[in-house]
Amino acid sequence: MKSSKEKINKIPAPNRGKPPKKIFYALTLLIPVLFFVLLEALLRLFGYGNDYTQWVEPIAGKYVLNPNIARKYFHDIQTVPYSNGDIFDEVKQPNSYRIFVLGESSGAGYPFLPTGSFSRYLQQRLSLVYPDSKIEVINCSMTAINSYTMRDLFPGILREKPDLVLVYAGHNEYYGALGAGSIESLGSSRRLVNFVIALENYKTFQLIRTVVAEAAGLFAGEKRQLTGTLMARMAHDQYIGLGSDVYRRGIDQFQGNMSDILDMASKAHVPVILGTLACNLKDQPPFVSISEGGFPSADVVYKEAQELLARNDWRKADSLFRYAKDLDALRFRAPSEINANIVKMGTEYNDPVLNIDSAFAAASRTHVIGSDLMTDHLHPTLHGYQFIGDLYYREMEKTGNLPPSKSRFLTERQQDSLTVASFPFGRLDTVIGKYRIQLLKNDWPYIAKKDKIPDAVLLHPSDHIDSIAFSLVEDRTDWAGAHKKAAEWYALKNDIPSFIQTMNALIDQYCIVTEYHDYAANILLEKKDFDAAYSFLSRRYAIAPDAFCSKWIGTICLFRNQTAMAEKYLAQSTRLDAKDSQAWYNLAGVYVQEKNYRLALETVDRAIALNDRYSDALELQKKLKEAVR
Repeated sequence: MKSSKEKINKIPAPNRGKPPKKIFYALTLLIPVLFFVLLEALLRLFGYGNDYTQWVEPIAGKYVLNPNIARKYFHDIQTVPYSNGDIFDEVKQPNSYRIFVLGESSGAGYPFLPTGSFSRYLQQRLSLVYPDSKIEVINCSMTAINSYTMRDLFPGILREKPDLVLVYAGHNEYYGALGAGSIESLGSSRRLVNFVIALENYKTFQLIRTVVAEAAGLFAGEKRQLTGTLMARMAHDQYIGLGSDVYRRGIDQFQGNMSDILDMASKAHVPVILGTLACNLKDQPPFVSISEGGFPSADVVYKEAQELLARNDWRKADSLFRYAKDLDALRFRAPSEINANIVKMGTEYNDPVLNIDSAFAAASRTHVIGSDLMTDHLHPTLHGYQFIGDLYYREMEKTGNLPPSKSRFLTERQQDSLTVASFPFGRLDTVIGKYRIQLLKNDWPYIAKKDKIPDAVLLHPSDHIDSIAFSLVEDRTDWAGAHKKAAEWYALKNDIPSFIQTMNALIDQYCIVTEYHDYAANILLEKKDFDAAYSFLSRRYAIAPDAFCSKWIGTICLFRNQTAMAEKYLAQSTRLDAKDSQAWYNLAGVYVQEKNYRLALETVDRAIALNDRYSDALELQKKLKEAVR
């Protein structure tokens, strides 16, 4: 039997001075975590990399989609696309009806963006029919993106409490950013691509990606510079046969990302209306014909379709035109399977599907979609975009997705006619759209790169408005700058209708820029077009009242013998700027109309105290002194 002493000697001595192994392991794991947390904090502190905050504030209380957010998806392209820049309230108002639009270049309204989009038609029509509601239509579509971008943006859209989401997308699944056939592709794993997109929000990841890219560039030799239109650069000669592995990846990519979007919307109880895709079938031959997989050549099928259409057999012709498009190995137009997936997902998630494709075919002259509704291979004409807007509106009406406020009673034909008549689209926008299409068709795949015509020769601007449009498409000015220059030209030429139309387009797009309202009002006041000036002044007043717009609204009301309103605005103007002698003089005129001569005299005295050479005020003062004796 062992003694107590022996037992005690067998007990392990405590490991004094040494931490337990678990703590050691925990610290070993924690050190790199703390390192990256500290690195991320420092990178943010010093402003490294790109800020991908989804919504930014151009002014306090307003949101717009971050103009730089596309850099999150494009890394091999220097000039990245941006959205139409639609502005909405940071805090949703009780009477607001908020719609978000998801799409690609056709969703954005190319080549007429931002003013020619179907979302702008909806904004105009809903504002007309529901004047008591604050209509907010925010178009998040961008050129050369696809469902990866839309899936990434969607949680941020849901946080802004949409009443409805409209989707018109699917043409860019192959060559859009991160698409199956794009130069920006990150591989075939959809989960991996979405994970990498999420990591882009972290500055540490941006730093690592930049370092790796720079290191790889050292061993890769001279990088070939890609030129031409954005989609031409993105496609980069990638041909994709019908039924191939890359083809299937594009279909699966679209279905997976769109299912995620619709699932998020369903869980948030946000209604979605999906639209099938239309494209030019009749007047766009296949870009690339290949013979593989046992399929016929796209060119042969397209020619057969043309022969059937010439014999007025448009049903069979339409079917073959669609087949030729599906066989086209350059997938700038979505294959029919994309539309089939849209219909299927609508059924699965109980979301209505608007058959835009069929509606375009029915509206086409030959019952096959062609250049009467399309500017190129898939972008609608201005009338085509307005037609899409009308189709979405009718579907919203059918499904009960309209503002709750009382509507103005107008027939559907009246609504459409008034919307089109007031559409903020003028000659400058027309020329910009024409030039963009000419440049698009002056590049691969429409023509061989060796056959490109120099831009100045191709477009040959013939007047000042043409020159402004040319500067825009050459990226020497932006859309807002181009419209401001055009407005200045119209004012100089005394073309007031064109001036008003151009300024309306500018203000409809950038309604919060008070300088545009003030500029328009000043020009029109100089021209003595008080009714037109009143419209700009009223909209300016609704954004941020100041002494200037209050004074002139009140003055115009005085000319119209609207005495009560004149007094309200002129009194406000004198409170905002007590040193404006003209405002005091006009306010005195209000009191004269009200026959309150004593108060009128006191008020005109204030005007003269500020400007003792004010002849009209001195004359009025003389008359008032006689009146109050």
